[in-house]
Amino acid sequence: MPPKNEPSEPSMEWMYVTQSLEEELTLERSIREIEDCENIDVLSQLCVAMARQQWHQGKLLKQAVGHIALLDAVLSGSKETV
Repeated sequence: MPPKNEPSEPSMEWMYVTQSLEEELTLERSIREIEDCENIDVLSQLCVAMARQQWHQGKLLKQAVGHIALLDAVLSGSKETV
């Protein structure tokens, strides 16, 4: 049984996204450049590239979280046998 000050379930804090001010401002600058773009061909190419990137990153994230969950289950199982 874990000590009272230690949570019984693993912390999920690693999943929280934190942005520095610099990162937030860089993102905002990129968004404004997109909003100001009037070239439909450039916007179309950007949408296609972003859709492909989003699909790839979603797939990668799903695999990574699945792998982390598996490792967590293995570690939790080994703690219970100790």
